[in-house]
Amino acid sequence: MQSHRVTFSATALLVLVVGGAIAYARSQVPIIESGVKYGARVACACRYVGNRAIGDCYKDFVPGMELIALRDDPATKTVTAYVPVFDSESATFDPIAGCRSQNSAQPGAITRQASR
Repeated sequence: MQSHRVTFSATALLVLVVGGAIAYARSQVPIIESGVKYGARVACACRYVGNRAIGDCYKDFVPGMELIALRDDPATKTVTAYVPVFDSESATFDPIAGCRSQNSAQPGAITRQASR
């Protein structure tokens, strides 16, 4: 009887811990999304405007962005910032417009204004 209580208590504790971890991870998704979007544009500018090595671009990140990884594609001049399993975002260098998000319809994307 005693072993059943211990097993039940351990199972209940495990369910609470896993549930809490999932809830915490879900609450962090908007922060992660903002971080990868910012990271992609900053790293693209670092790499293709500043002409620095991609590894050096981590210096431009603000505290809290340690989970974000970068991938560089020199052929297309595209930098992808990502957090595995959660989110990724790419920014491509354009000689006229600078670094632009792949999703130019998103708020805050850099786009060229039509001249009047």
